[in-house]
Amino acid sequence: MKQQSLKDKKVAVLVTDGFEESEFTQPVEALKEAGAEVTVVSLRSGMIKSWAEKNWGKEYKVDAMVKDVSSGDFDALVLPGGVINPDKLRMDKDAVAFVSGFADEAKPIAAICHGPWTLIETGVLEGRKVTSWPSLKTDLINAGAKWVDEEVVVDNGIVTSRNPGDLPAFCKKMIEEIGEGQHLSRTRGVHQLG
Repeated sequence: MKQQSLKDKKVAVLVTDGFEESEFTQPVEALKEAGAEVTVVSLRSGMIKSWAEKNWGKEYKVDAMVKDVSSGDFDALVLPGGVINPDKLRMDKDAVAFVSGFADEAKPIAAICHGPWTLIETGVLEGRKVTSWPSLKTDLINAGAKWVDEEVVVDNGIVTSRNPGDLPAFCKKMIEEIGEGQHLSRTRGVHQLG
């Protein structure tokens, strides 16, 4: 089966130091293979350092600082995991505003492992079915989400997965949702069928 083309789609990958390397590199590679233009967005310019399972990994170049871009510049958002990364992002007002913009505009958001942690700050998880790394289960439920233990979950444009082992399914669904574009029936805090 031919992979969906994301030609003319612009995708932001929001990360900072401590992101899980495979949860960054594999989605970025899948997006580029599908023809998307990928922009690495972070809290600061220069290079950011990944986490590779049990220790620091490689460094990657930042394309744009989050304070200098808006959700309107992109068609979709990817939130890789890693424990340190989303914990820093959810405490940064510019990062939260950036992610909230995608939620408000009903644009596809793909978050894996600890990535959904940042989504809690947006209020968009109320009534949504999601998954994550198991330690986030209570946080996500407390934010109003319906947490399940599944490889990949899609709820009206929000794609979530549990861990690096889920990356093949996560990348496939992420590409599909970005290809579909905006999910106009999604509004913050209200779950509508459609």
